[in-house]
Amino acid sequence: MRFPVLVSAALLIASTAAAAEIQPPRITLTQVDWTAAAASIANPGDGAPAAQFARLNAQTDARFPGLAKSSVPVLLPIAIDAFRADAAADRPEAKTSDAYFGPFHPSKFFLAGPGGYSAVFMLNQGDGGFRVHYKKKPIEIEITGAGFTYDLDGPENQQVFPAKDLEATFPGIKRILREAHVRYVFERFGVPYVVSIQCYDRRPSSRFLSCREADPIAVRFLSLLNTAGGAPQTLATPHLDLTEPQAKSDFTYYGPGDLIPNTGWHKLPGRADYHVYADMRFPIADAPAYVKSQSFMPWGDCYRSGHTGRLGRKDGSYTCKVNGIPLTFNESAAVNFNYPWRDNFCELRDFQVGQCPGGFGHQGEDIKPGNCVMNNEGSDRCLPYQHTIAAVRDGLIWRLPGNLAAYLVINTPNEFVRFRYLHMNPKYMDEDGLVSGRQVSRGEIIGKVATWGDFENGTSYHLHFNMQVMTKVGWVWVNPYMSLVLAYERMIGGRGTELHEGDTLPPVPDKPPVVLHPPLVPQPKPIIAETVSAKTTEANTTTDAKGGEPETKPASVETKPDPNAPQPPTTEAKPGDAAAKADAKAGVEAGGTANAGVEPAAKPAPAPSDRNSTAGQ
Repeated sequence: MRFPVLVSAALLIASTAAAAEIQPPRITLTQVDWTAAAASIANPGDGAPAAQFARLNAQTDARFPGLAKSSVPVLLPIAIDAFRADAAADRPEAKTSDAYFGPFHPSKFFLAGPGGYSAVFMLNQGDGGFRVHYKKKPIEIEITGAGFTYDLDGPENQQVFPAKDLEATFPGIKRILREAHVRYVFERFGVPYVVSIQCYDRRPSSRFLSCREADPIAVRFLSLLNTAGGAPQTLATPHLDLTEPQAKSDFTYYGPGDLIPNTGWHKLPGRADYHVYADMRFPIADAPAYVKSQSFMPWGDCYRSGHTGRLGRKDGSYTCKVNGIPLTFNESAAVNFNYPWRDNFCELRDFQVGQCPGGFGHQGEDIKPGNCVMNNEGSDRCLPYQHTIAAVRDGLIWRLPGNLAAYLVINTPNEFVRFRYLHMNPKYMDEDGLVSGRQVSRGEIIGKVATWGDFENGTSYHLHFNMQVMTKVGWVWVNPYMSLVLAYERMIGGRGTELHEGDTLPPVPDKPPVVLHPPLVPQPKPIIAETVSAKTTEANTTTDAKGGEPETKPASVETKPDPNAPQPPTTEAKPGDAAAKADAKAGVEAGGTANAGVEPAAKPAPAPSDRNSTAGQ
């Protein structure tokens, strides 16, 4: 049995109108039947459930550190009796062997806490006898048990099916297709559990895992589940401090759900979600920063909606057909690096997003850092690796080496959420150890803003930032916009102003890019009179050997370009050259592929994986 509660919040905000804008999430606490859970343990021993689980935890904690912190019974695909026997006999296999887990292998991601627990297991190619066409990487199987869940408003945009073959073992179990995952959702001991595998509801392919191929894997995983640990504890009502700064600032933003006109799926509106789901710092390390569309602002490609005018020529004029707003082909356009912010969570994309009105959207927010740094005046795009990215909270990283996305998972008394970072260079993430099992701290620098789509220069210069919360059907994308607004206000120490339809907008301030290699201005040779002394002539020559003013130094940038990248060329680009030709040689990884200045055209099928691909993000 579970009881809905409203997260308590310290809304110490001056005006009543402002207080109504930011809202705490709605949460349902889980009421665990620990007596029933203890009865599922073979040979539990004497005492109350707390003592019985303490003995179990003492044996399993060596393989799953921190398991006793879970507020719910931990179910794992483990031959628990054999494991306990070997652990009691102090056999080394209990500490190292994966034979207890059937065809599955524990990954380095396991996180337990007041919110429950989350674990990831791997299925290597060829293991288990499953017929799978997908061969790129091991298949990841997630299992989560929730100490509390987030209650979201509709729509849900999901498909629900009965799982009759599993009903006898898991009464009430449902098979759900949602947001490119097959999910098996059931309740045991009063706890909501979800087993989930990323897949696509399409024909099998070597490029992705189909959900039909994922189903037998999930069923086998479910058949191996046993109680492996946890500890009885009393959960308090989660609490978020939503206090905004009292001082005013020049920060302005459009409200959540207020997309650029007609840029939603089938021109539908966005998600007007004023909930703040986590107490977090801002993901770009330094202010200013700007939440902006990458597809429907200057230099964007209009994401499959068509355009008029020419793309690929610097400062060329064009429009996206969905709204006809005039754009210029120049990523450094001042409007891209100024307020106001604009939500793009439900912007036109082919990704499944249950919270968006049409069931499809962008999944997160695109964020630009404070300014654009260009190689030379002929460039039309920004160089990567000029600004740093920070961890928004203390938490645990979930990421396979080589993956394009990094998840940061948070499990505290007040939040059970996870954040996703996209478009950092995966090579550098691997080198920096940003992989599963790494603990990071709030504010710790974890990477640099880059242009990595599925390859270097595969997208614009920005960070794509997502947020998921644990619900009764598993991890679900939610709009992080207002969480970002509050985090940004706290970073700059000032309250922002929400803009509404009809408000007069101030003119966009000029904000030219930083140009690393500006052109040299030719200077006339000095005319030296014959009467000038040799000493004077020598002094003039020493001051400026070329007879002109000292060369202008480029303005400083916020962070240094990546030290591993080759040095950019020092020659000026020819007028009209495509910027990608010059920038592909500057400030990027050796051997990187240049882009003609727009995000690559997405392939028609399948939709890119939310962990292993970033096209269109």
